[in-house]
Amino acid sequence: MMKMPLMSSLLAACLGLLALPGAAIAQPSADLIQHGAYLAKAADCIACHTVSGGQPFAGGLKMGTPIGDIYSSNITPDRAHGIGKYSYADFERAVRHGVTPSGQTLYPAMPYPSYARVSDQDMQALYAYFMHGVPAVAQANKPVDIIWPLSMRWPLALWRKVFVADDQAPAVAPSDQQLLKRGAYLAEGLGHCGACHTARHVTMEEKAMSNADPRFLAGAAPLDGWVASNLRGDHRDGLGSWSLDELMAFLRNGRNRHASAFGGMAEVVANSTQHLNDRDLLALATYLKSLAPTDPASKPHLDDAAATLALRAGNLRQPGAQVYVNRCAGCHRSDGAGYVRVFPALAGNPVVQSKDATSIVHLVLMGASVPATASSPSALTMPGFSASLNNQDVAEVVNFVRNSWGNQAPRISASDVARERKKLTTSRRWYLRRSAKMFSRRLLC
Repeated sequence: MMKMPLMSSLLAACLGLLALPGAAIAQPSADLIQHGAYLAKAADCIACHTVSGGQPFAGGLKMGTPIGDIYSSNITPDRAHGIGKYSYADFERAVRHGVTPSGQTLYPAMPYPSYARVSDQDMQALYAYFMHGVPAVAQANKPVDIIWPLSMRWPLALWRKVFVADDQAPAVAPSDQQLLKRGAYLAEGLGHCGACHTARHVTMEEKAMSNADPRFLAGAAPLDGWVASNLRGDHRDGLGSWSLDELMAFLRNGRNRHASAFGGMAEVVANSTQHLNDRDLLALATYLKSLAPTDPASKPHLDDAAATLALRAGNLRQPGAQVYVNRCAGCHRSDGAGYVRVFPALAGNPVVQSKDATSIVHLVLMGASVPATASSPSALTMPGFSASLNNQDVAEVVNFVRNSWGNQAPRISASDVARERKKLTTSRRWYLRRSAKMFSRRLLC
């Protein structure tokens, strides 16, 4: 007599659990899955979890370290090799807190300190997408190629407990009418902009996680041969001279009248920011434009025509001028203005005027490509000149570009170029390995 009421009660309890916030979604709606797909692009999940030419989200991307290699994981819903057995609670704990269902701590290449800010609603949409909108791929995860005892995970758990707040409350996703708050939510959370554009302590945690600290998004040390630039309101090396529309154009197309995306930022534009809807793009740009400059005395760029007049008059006595005319002026012009949305301007370019010349030296030596996007489908490429220019030539042309047309930046020497050339030609992943080495030493000491 008691069996039927008991079964009914259990069924009602189970159905009730499915309706609770944070519970696993058995049959998500098409709209929820589509929203999760959008959020996955905003978070640029594909960048780390997909090998070039491989199946989306199947993992296997190699990340080299001085003690061995690690590989990104399969996050498709395959039950044997992916996350197909993850409950919503398992998924949320891994994404927000960097802990797997087995209790292992994820390597901090996964930006879970930023994802901790993602709202419950958006986390549920992401879970719905990865469980129901991504094809399962039966691709085994590659084990780390790190010898014991360096392969032990417990130091990572200690790092996480020290530097990541497990009790941090997730945000409530602001409506698209709250532009500034929505932009902060995207930049500080899903977009994890600070993972690259904020400097880190020697223990590898970011020095700031939000705009409450002026070090947030103020630029960082070189990584993999590129400098993640200052995104604050400084005019010389930040975004102070960019209008809101120009910043939106850069995020949408990877180019504007001031600069073009290259290196890691080219991938971010191609995989992520070009896919943002108009309102989110405006929100992100509005937030970035709200960031105060690191230097309150920062002033707008003022053009100086001296270099332009000298080049047009055939006066090439200044060091680097001859190389510039022979190798650069055809695309970037004698006035350094380039061609809008084709070849970037050098005059007033924040990357050119960065205190750290690593990126511009990298560009001259190795070249780079501007990403192809839906609205700007041409993937324009700058060739590298490492084979045709010696270190002195590179130093002189870099100094010429960094101190002409009103630009102002510290000068570099041939020995500086030699060091960068060695790093880049020995291994294109030198900076990544150096950072991993510093991180490993701190964890294992």
